[in-house]
Amino acid sequence: MAANGSPLKAWTCEACGVQQTPSVTFPPRCPICEDERQYVGWSGQRWQTREMLTNSHRTQVEETHGVTTLVLEPAFAINQRAFLIPTDEGQIVWECLAAVTSDAVAAIRARGPVKAIAISHPHFYGAMADWGEALDGAPVYVHAADEAWLQRRPAHLRLWEGDQLNLAPNVDLVRLGSHFDGSAGLWWKTGPRRGGALFPGDAVQVSSDRRFASFMYSYPNHLPLGPKALMELRRRVEAMSFEDVFGFNTGRDMIGDAQAKLAASFDRYLRAVAA
Repeated sequence: MAANGSPLKAWTCEACGVQQTPSVTFPPRCPICEDERQYVGWSGQRWQTREMLTNSHRTQVEETHGVTTLVLEPAFAINQRAFLIPTDEGQIVWECLAAVTSDAVAAIRARGPVKAIAISHPHFYGAMADWGEALDGAPVYVHAADEAWLQRRPAHLRLWEGDQLNLAPNVDLVRLGSHFDGSAGLWWKTGPRRGGALFPGDAVQVSSDRRFASFMYSYPNHLPLGPKALMELRRRVEAMSFEDVFGFNTGRDMIGDAQAKLAASFDRYLRAVAA
């Protein structure tokens, strides 16, 4: 409640899906969308309240190659999916949706307690504070290098530093860099299938043919990732061992031999930018 008695509302940007610090009226701008890696919609800056989103959306829960995924329906903003990573210490929710729906909370609770929420980079911060509250105060992990991009800060925010953080046995957060300094991936060393998997946010974007991937500084504005950042990303990816890659939106998965496919993708990208 504001000092004058007016109710505060949690406004969410329609273009990026990131919730802002609650206010009486909608915010004048979205810093994330004004950055050159994102964009303000062609109709100008537009907002929805938490209640508008939860009343108009549900969450589709699917099993994909052995991992549980969640995505809002109908599609909203960037429309990233979230993943439920089971561990002996509780679930890890990887990535964050723009709204907390009751069906999503029920589906997560049915699978057991939540140990942590972890998010790759600012474009996927979504309703991070609401998710932390809805899941019993689960800590929300964000790399400290991206702290300046936080909008509504979760009550149980955990800013992690360095290049790797162990969240549970066989599950690590890994700093990938690329189009944000703190852009992170989740490395599930033993699952969901034999050989393990990398969940890279959109530092790695699985292509439509799913045989290759690409790497961009800005996907919507078609700005390629520079050679220096690309080679650092490659070094970090090649330091891990995995068989599968799960991309940020539905269907963009490399299942089987993903490490070799990414090596070929880095080579192809370098040939293209050098031509």
